[in-house]
Amino acid sequence: MHNEDGTPPQLLLVEDDRLNAATLAEGLRAHGYGVHVVCSAEEALSLIGRQNVDLVILDEQLPGMTGLELAAVLGERHALPVVFLTAFGDTHRVRSAIERGALAYLVKPIDIAQLLPALHTALARSEDLRKLRSNGQNLQRALNERREISIAVGILMERLQIERQAAFEMLRKAARAQRRRIEDVAREMMEPNAHARPGTADSQ
Repeated sequence: MHNEDGTPPQLLLVEDDRLNAATLAEGLRAHGYGVHVVCSAEEALSLIGRQNVDLVILDEQLPGMTGLELAAVLGERHALPVVFLTAFGDTHRVRSAIERGALAYLVKPIDIAQLLPALHTALARSEDLRKLRSNGQNLQRALNERREISIAVGILMERLQIERQAAFEMLRKAARAQRRRIEDVAREMMEPNAHARPGTADSQ
Protein backbone atom coordinates (compact mmCIF):
# COMPACT_ATOMS: atom_id res chain seq x y z
CA MET A 1 0.00 0.00 0.00
CA HIS A 2 1.39 3.39 -1.03
CA ASN A 3 0.39 7.03 -0.92
CA GLU A 4 -0.87 8.78 -4.04
CA ASP A 5 2.66 10.08 -4.76
CA GLY A 6 4.04 6.52 -4.66
CA THR A 7 5.79 6.86 -1.31
CA PRO A 8 5.22 4.26 1.43
CA PRO A 9 2.86 5.22 4.27
CA GLN A 10 4.69 6.90 7.12
CA LEU A 11 3.85 5.44 10.52
CA LEU A 12 4.60 6.92 13.92
CA LEU A 13 5.00 4.28 16.62
CA VAL A 14 4.58 5.71 20.12
CA GLU A 15 5.76 2.98 22.49
CA ASP A 16 7.79 3.32 25.70
CA ASP A 17 8.81 -0.36 25.73
CA ARG A 18 11.96 -0.07 23.64
CA LEU A 19 12.26 -3.79 22.88
CA ASN A 20 8.67 -4.03 21.73
CA ALA A 21 9.03 -0.83 19.71
CA ALA A 22 12.19 -2.07 17.99
CA THR A 23 10.59 -5.42 17.13
CA LEU A 24 7.45 -3.87 15.68
CA ALA A 25 9.38 -1.18 13.79
CA GLU A 26 11.67 -3.75 12.20
CA GLY A 27 8.74 -5.88 11.11
CA LEU A 28 6.81 -2.93 9.67
CA ARG A 29 9.83 -1.66 7.75
CA ALA A 30 10.31 -5.15 6.32
CA HIS A 31 6.79 -4.85 4.88
CA GLY A 32 7.52 -1.53 3.20
CA TYR A 33 6.31 1.01 5.73
CA GLY A 34 8.25 4.05 6.81
CA VAL A 35 8.42 3.95 10.61
CA HIS A 36 9.35 6.63 13.13
CA VAL A 37 9.64 5.58 16.77
CA VAL A 38 9.24 7.75 19.87
CA CYS A 39 8.75 6.91 23.54
CA SER A 40 6.34 9.61 24.74
CA ALA A 41 3.44 11.81 23.69
CA GLU A 42 5.63 14.90 23.91
CA GLU A 43 8.17 13.39 21.50
CA ALA A 44 5.33 12.36 19.20
CA LEU A 45 3.92 15.90 18.99
CA SER A 46 7.37 17.33 18.39
CA LEU A 47 8.06 14.89 15.55
CA ILE A 48 4.66 15.47 13.91
CA GLY A 49 5.55 19.14 13.70
CA ARG A 50 8.59 18.26 11.56
CA GLN A 51 7.69 15.03 9.77
CA ASN A 52 4.81 13.93 7.55
CA VAL A 53 2.89 11.11 9.24
CA ASP A 54 -0.01 9.10 7.80
CA LEU A 55 -0.99 7.05 10.85
CA VAL A 56 -0.06 6.77 14.53
CA ILE A 57 0.33 3.44 16.34
CA LEU A 58 -0.16 4.36 19.93
CA ASP A 59 0.47 2.59 23.21
CA GLU A 60 -2.23 3.52 25.70
CA GLN A 61 0.08 3.52 28.73
CA LEU A 62 2.70 6.24 28.24
CA PRO A 63 4.79 8.34 30.62
CA GLY A 64 3.35 11.83 31.08
CA MET A 65 0.44 12.43 28.73
CA THR A 66 -1.52 9.19 28.27
CA GLY A 67 -2.23 7.57 24.94
CA LEU A 68 -5.89 8.56 25.17
CA GLU A 69 -4.99 12.19 25.82
CA LEU A 70 -2.52 12.16 22.93
CA ALA A 71 -5.13 10.63 20.60
CA ALA A 72 -7.51 13.48 21.39
CA VAL A 73 -4.82 16.05 20.57
CA LEU A 74 -3.87 14.27 17.35
CA GLY A 75 -7.47 14.25 16.22
CA GLU A 76 -8.16 17.88 17.06
CA ARG A 77 -4.94 19.43 15.79
CA HIS A 78 -3.78 17.12 13.03
CA ALA A 79 -6.76 14.90 12.01
CA LEU A 80 -4.41 11.92 12.23
CA PRO A 81 -5.79 8.35 12.37
CA VAL A 82 -4.77 6.26 15.37
CA VAL A 83 -4.38 2.54 16.04
CA PHE A 84 -4.19 1.68 19.73
CA LEU A 85 -1.95 -0.98 21.23
CA THR A 86 -2.79 -1.77 24.83
CA ALA A 87 -2.53 -4.39 27.52
CA PHE A 88 -6.17 -3.76 28.46
CA GLY A 89 -9.24 -4.80 26.52
CA ASP A 90 -12.18 -3.82 28.69
CA THR A 91 -15.22 -2.20 27.10
CA HIS A 92 -14.76 1.19 28.76
CA ARG A 93 -11.23 1.58 27.42
CA VAL A 94 -12.25 0.50 23.93
CA ARG A 95 -15.11 3.02 23.94
CA SER A 96 -12.80 5.78 25.16
CA ALA A 97 -10.34 5.00 22.38
CA ILE A 98 -13.05 5.01 19.70
CA GLU A 99 -14.40 8.32 20.97
CA ARG A 100 -10.93 9.75 20.40
CA GLY A 101 -10.83 8.59 16.79
CA ALA A 102 -9.15 5.19 17.08
CA LEU A 103 -9.58 3.13 13.91
CA ALA A 104 -8.38 -0.07 15.58
CA TYR A 105 -7.80 -1.29 19.13
CA LEU A 106 -5.37 -4.18 19.49
CA VAL A 107 -4.57 -5.96 22.75
CA LYS A 108 -0.95 -6.91 23.50
CA PRO A 109 0.96 -9.06 23.02
CA ILE A 110 0.70 -8.56 19.28
CA ASP A 111 2.88 -9.58 16.36
CA ILE A 112 3.31 -8.19 12.87
CA ALA A 113 0.96 -10.75 11.34
CA GLN A 114 -1.84 -9.43 13.55
CA LEU A 115 -0.90 -5.78 13.16
CA LEU A 116 -0.64 -5.60 9.36
CA PRO A 117 -4.34 -6.23 8.52
CA ALA A 118 -5.40 -3.65 11.10
CA LEU A 119 -2.99 -1.08 9.66
CA HIS A 120 -4.11 -1.75 6.10
CA THR A 121 -7.76 -1.32 7.09
CA ALA A 122 -7.05 1.79 9.17
CA LEU A 123 -5.09 3.46 6.36
CA ALA A 124 -7.85 2.69 3.86
CA ARG A 125 -10.49 4.02 6.25
CA SER A 126 -8.38 7.10 6.93
CA GLU A 127 -8.15 7.81 3.20
CA ASP A 128 -11.93 7.45 2.88
CA LEU A 129 -12.40 9.92 5.74
CA ARG A 130 -9.90 12.33 4.20
CA LYS A 131 -11.79 12.29 0.90
CA LEU A 132 -15.09 12.81 2.69
CA ARG A 133 -13.65 15.80 4.54
CA SER A 134 -12.22 17.17 1.31
CA ASN A 135 -15.52 16.67 -0.53
CA GLY A 136 -17.36 18.30 2.35
CA GLN A 137 -15.03 21.29 2.26
CA ASN A 138 -15.37 21.54 -1.52
CA LEU A 139 -19.14 21.34 -1.23
CA GLN A 140 -19.21 24.04 1.43
CA ARG A 141 -16.95 26.23 -0.71
CA ALA A 142 -19.24 25.73 -3.71
CA LEU A 143 -22.31 26.58 -1.61
CA ASN A 144 -20.61 29.71 -0.28
CA GLU A 145 -19.63 30.79 -3.79
CA ARG A 146 -23.13 30.16 -5.11
CA ARG A 147 -24.52 32.22 -2.24
CA GLU A 148 -22.14 35.09 -3.07
CA ILE A 149 -23.19 35.03 -6.72
CA SER A 150 -26.85 35.04 -5.73
CA ILE A 151 -26.34 38.02 -3.42
CA ALA A 152 -24.39 39.95 -6.07
CA VAL A 153 -27.11 39.27 -8.63
CA GLY A 154 -29.69 40.52 -6.14
CA ILE A 155 -27.68 43.70 -5.60
CA LEU A 156 -27.59 44.37 -9.34
CA MET A 157 -31.31 43.64 -9.71
CA GLU A 158 -32.18 46.10 -6.98
CA ARG A 159 -29.81 48.90 -7.95
CA LEU A 160 -30.39 48.72 -11.71
CA GLN A 161 -34.01 47.53 -11.64
CA ILE A 162 -33.28 44.66 -14.03
CA GLU A 163 -34.34 41.02 -14.21
CA ARG A 164 -32.35 38.20 -12.58
CA GLN A 165 -31.08 36.75 -15.85
CA ALA A 166 -29.89 40.16 -17.06
CA ALA A 167 -28.12 40.74 -13.74
CA PHE A 168 -26.41 37.37 -13.91
CA GLU A 169 -25.30 37.99 -17.51
CA MET A 170 -23.85 41.34 -16.47
CA LEU A 171 -21.90 39.62 -13.70
CA ARG A 172 -20.72 36.86 -16.01
CA LYS A 173 -19.59 39.27 -18.73
CA ALA A 174 -17.73 41.38 -16.18
CA ALA A 175 -15.87 38.30 -14.95
CA ARG A 176 -15.01 37.30 -18.52
CA ALA A 177 -13.82 40.81 -19.41
CA GLN A 178 -11.61 40.95 -16.33
CA ARG A 179 -10.48 37.34 -16.81
CA ARG A 180 -11.51 36.58 -13.26
CA ARG A 181 -13.74 34.00 -11.63
CA ILE A 182 -17.36 35.05 -11.41
CA GLU A 183 -17.26 34.20 -7.70
CA ASP A 184 -14.47 36.74 -7.15
CA VAL A 185 -16.36 39.47 -9.02
CA ALA A 186 -19.47 38.64 -6.99
CA ARG A 187 -17.52 38.81 -3.74
CA GLU A 188 -16.15 42.20 -4.75
CA MET A 189 -19.69 43.38 -5.53
CA MET A 190 -20.64 42.64 -1.92
CA GLU A 191 -17.97 44.94 -0.50
CA PRO A 192 -19.25 48.17 1.08
CA ASN A 193 -17.61 50.47 -1.48
CA ALA A 194 -18.63 48.46 -4.55
CA HIS A 195 -20.59 50.22 -7.29
CA ALA A 196 -23.54 48.91 -9.20
CA ARG A 197 -21.93 47.89 -12.48
CA PRO A 198 -19.12 45.34 -12.18
CA GLY A 199 -16.25 45.63 -14.62
CA THR A 200 -17.11 49.11 -15.92
CA ALA A 201 -15.52 52.48 -15.36
CA ASP A 202 -18.13 53.17 -12.68
CA SER A 203 -16.72 50.39 -10.49
CA GLN A 204 -13.05 51.25 -10.85
